[in-house]
Amino acid sequence: MYTAAGLAILITMVLAITRTLLGPTVYDRILAVNMFGTKTVLIIAVIAFMSGRTDLLDIALAYALINFIGIVAVLKFFEYGEFSRGGRGRP
Repeated sequence: MYTAAGLAILITMVLAITRTLLGPTVYDRILAVNMFGTKTVLIIAVIAFMSGRTDLLDIALAYALINFIGIVAVLKFFEYGEFSRGGRGRP
């Protein structure tokens, strides 16, 4: 069961990489990278349950948090062109 789930996750990761390379807009590519990060968290969880090492779930949660913060930062950069709202000459 876990092997089938792991294989399905790996297939969707390959599809996400394909979407990242072929996406017509930058937002499609960011969405595909976010999906790849989410699938990475899932594959770490599947490996944790297959090996019986539940301490890997902490690593998966930390990776999910890093993925979320990274995607928010990249989207903010593409929206505003900078990471801070108060640049030179702005209130």
